[in-house]
Amino acid sequence: MSLADAHAFAFSLAATLMVTIVVFRAGDGTLSVMPAAEYDGEDDTVINEIDPFA
Repeated sequence: MSLADAHAFAFSLAATLMVTIVVFRAGDGTLSVMPAAEYDGEDDTVINEIDPFA
């Protein structure tokens, strides 16, 4: 997933679920998104956090 696609998906997911979403780089180099409450990876792999309340 490209960075633009990841951010678009993260914004959509954050607005739908009304939770903070993390955009991160996985171990194989791909970008992915998931709710921040479920992310337990390394902090240095986080690209961006999308907070719908900010």
